[in-house]
Amino acid sequence: MAINWYKYAAPANFYRLAGKIIPWFGIPAAILFVVGLYIGFVVAPTSKEQGDVYRIIFIHVPAAWMGMMLYVLMAAYAGIGWAFNARLASMMASAISITGAVFTFLALVTGALWGKPTWGTWWVWDARMTSTLILMFLYIGFISLQSAIDDPRRSDRAGAVLALVGVINVPIIYFSVQWWNTLHQGATINLSKPKMAASMLASMFIMLAACWLYSIAVVLVRLRCIILEREHAAGRIMAVTANKAETSELSGMESI
Repeated sequence: MAINWYKYAAPANFYRLAGKIIPWFGIPAAILFVVGLYIGFVVAPTSKEQGDVYRIIFIHVPAAWMGMMLYVLMAAYAGIGWAFNARLASMMASAISITGAVFTFLALVTGALWGKPTWGTWWVWDARMTSTLILMFLYIGFISLQSAIDDPRRSDRAGAVLALVGVINVPIIYFSVQWWNTLHQGATINLSKPKMAASMLASMFIMLAACWLYSIAVVLVRLRCIILEREHAAGRIMAVTANKAETSELSGMESI
């Protein structure tokens, strides 16, 4: 019998589905993080140019990628929610925003830690670094704007406008090292002409996969909290909480 996937467009139905699939992403993410960090910090060889300092790229590069990709995903969901009045899509955008902001912040911090021994300074107003900082401000603006407006529909529309306008910053970040003479190095990975050892590439891709799985798990957890909060405010809480046991479980999640 065919599964009616359209029913999961309803927040109440997706709430239950999300609760079932979160472990399928969270557990593999934890395993991949351990494997990726072990390969990157123990197995991968020392760089001739930078020594062991370069190993921070196994955290910095995946974090930077995730910051950009999650922003595009956030903007897409926000746009869908705005255009089609899809409540679940708008909630998804809100759930993604915090995770994207965390990865962008991590990229900026690890970039500074890498830059001090490599370039001799914590920060320069380099094109890529500056545009990444702007990305962080866009995330903060999206989160703050939604928090400042009490009406969820109005806050979703306002956030969608900001998110969609801010998308233009993502290609600027990516192509900044090609468009301008920047201090930041070019692409870390070039699959056509790989310059990294196989163990380095393996660690990089494993860490990226771990970050993706982690993001999915955390976003779904946060989405469940948002669904509970909004459906409760709209008087639809009984459609979300099927029984008293689940109600008790969700009440605990609200405090996360």
